[in-house]
Amino acid sequence: AMSLKEKLTEDLKAAMRARDEARLRTIRALRAALMEREIAERKGGEATLTPEQELEVLQKEAKRRREAIEQFRAAGREDLVQKEEEELKIIEEYLPRQLSDDEIRAVLEEIIEAVGARSVRDMGRVMKEAMARMRGQADGRRVSELARELLSRREAAS
Repeated sequence: AMSLKEKLTEDLKAAMRARDEARLRTIRALRAALMEREIAERKGGEATLTPEQELEVLQKEAKRRREAIEQFRAAGREDLVQKEEEELKIIEEYLPRQLSDDEIRAVLEEIIEAVGARSVRDMGRVMKEAMARMRGQADGRRVSELARELLSRREAAS
């Protein structure tokens, strides 16, 4: 299989041919972010990122876009929101398929049962396990919102 770097290089060439500005901009940003992480990891010679590290870089880039979208939306800058949304959509093509809320809830229910969580106080134990299982496939903030919701409901029911 092609490495992420090779895939980005191929996709960059295709975007150049297609004169796809958004894709060019986004792929260049991703390549720069990966390069930055490689330099940070480099001890002496060359550094090759593990697939996990590459995934972390992609997720961080996606998260930056999500946060920018919120800020620009709050500031009423729809023009900038649109630019960030375009980039986010492209970054997500390189991420593993994202789980739906229902899929996240199902995993959380299993974890809650397994660790015997009874209330929001058990949030830490649930989240630790949840992020280990869903890393790369779900936004941490969303997982935490859904976990809190499920745990509050369980607390209320007991």
